[in-house]
Amino acid sequence: MIQLIGEYECKLDAKGRLVVPAALKRQLPDVEREGLVVNRGFEKNLVIYTREEWNKKMAQLAKLNQYKAENRNFIRQFMRGATELSLDAAGRVLLPKTLVEYAGVGNELVLACQFDKIEVWSKEAYEKIVGDISEEDFADLAEKVMGGFDFEGGSND
Repeated sequence: MIQLIGEYECKLDAKGRLVVPAALKRQLPDVEREGLVVNRGFEKNLVIYTREEWNKKMAQLAKLNQYKAENRNFIRQFMRGATELSLDAAGRVLLPKTLVEYAGVGNELVLACQFDKIEVWSKEAYEKIVGDISEEDFADLAEKVMGGFDFEGGSND
């Protein structure tokens, strides 16, 4: 599994293109050959996957019982707007207008890496979501989420 790290402030140009930051591009060695996939996130943001990671997600979804309505609905919602992205010669990707509108992304955005994916946020929304938690609240959250974690084998719960 790929382990992406970093947080990058970027700008969209007038045509909706995003220059992939050099430090992020170095973490994506096959991106020029394999491309990326973007889709809607769960919190009015976008999510970018490498093609390899997207294929893993698709393999997981393919195992769901499609005779169950909730599974079909989840697949439909998850796949909604999913689009392949290719880097151009200048290292830019064109984000689909419908997805940019969905996420409320203006010309300033943040790319926030999380393990195998890159979240795309409007700068304003990202600052709000990460700024809404105080240091004390973050410490409490860390205790709740990680406090019972057995680092050898998983959760102690």
